[in-house]
Amino acid sequence: MPFEIPENIHPLTARLAWLIGRWVGNGHGEYATIDRFQFGQEVVFQQDGRPFIHYFSRAWIVDAEGNHVREAAQETGFLRPQEDGTLEMVMCHNTGFVEIWTGEIHPEQPRFEMVTDAVARTATAKEYVAGKRLYGYVNGDLLYAYDMAAMGQELQPHTHAQLVRQ
Repeated sequence: MPFEIPENIHPLTARLAWLIGRWVGNGHGEYATIDRFQFGQEVVFQQDGRPFIHYFSRAWIVDAEGNHVREAAQETGFLRPQEDGTLEMVMCHNTGFVEIWTGEIHPEQPRFEMVTDAVARTATAKEYVAGKRLYGYVNGDLLYAYDMAAMGQELQPHTHAQLVRQ
């Protein structure tokens, strides 16, 4: 589905206009400390003319036939693109941690990559110390990959998904 650049988009967020909208799809997850899993996901990127994009994501675990099994992760935050092409993001999760991300917007392609600069967690949250994310607009779909370092493990692949604009 094609997208339209909002009339009120802030110049700093214009390079990320391809993100704006609601995306739905499926993904796969794995990690050294858990069994492989499949999930459904809805992601929303929205803007209101100010120099940030609001992000919200919710996911649910699905079985081999794609049936809903249970609710999973939720996260929300703000992408803050800068004039020099760098990107900041603040994000919080239902599992009890918050992150500050830093990265760069690719100058010629609709994609960006980020790594955690800081992670803080509540006393009851599982250990999570670092992450890396790559988002890209490929053939009209939103693709992403998320690597994490948690539970005493080094940074390694955790989830990836392909989402379709709704």
